[in-house]
Amino acid sequence: MTKTTQIHPDKVRAYLATSYRLGHTAQDIVLTIGQRSDRLAALFASSDVDCGAFLTAYNPRGAQQSDAANDLVHAQLAAQLHVLGLQAIEGSGSEEGTDWPAEKSYFAMGLDLEASKAIGAHFDQDAIVWVGADAVPQLILLR
Repeated sequence: MTKTTQIHPDKVRAYLATSYRLGHTAQDIVLTIGQRSDRLAALFASSDVDCGAFLTAYNPRGAQQSDAANDLVHAQLAAQLHVLGLQAIEGSGSEEGTDWPAEKSYFAMGLDLEASKAIGAHFDQDAIVWVGADAVPQLILLR
């Protein structure tokens, strides 16, 4: 995570406290920034990848949008990941105990850091979550 940012410290705190969920079942993998995920490491190994990114197009710059606007950009993100030929697992990010609604997201398997940052910037996001071979999620600030 970079030390200087245009993002308000309260937003950064919220991003760090968010649970990033891959899937919508009891078998979900839940990522926490800075904590190794053995389940994600196993998924990487079984999928023959060594990295991935948790991406959303919801609520650009952390400003709430309408459901219709969010659904549209979520579909555009799905299409972009499909064009890139990436396996993507739909999920959501949410911070427990807040009123902020969960944001639909995708975990893009095998997406390198630079490409992940470019997609996040394309969708005007404050940050992405990127995970390397160590299976430790990192918050990557984009502004």
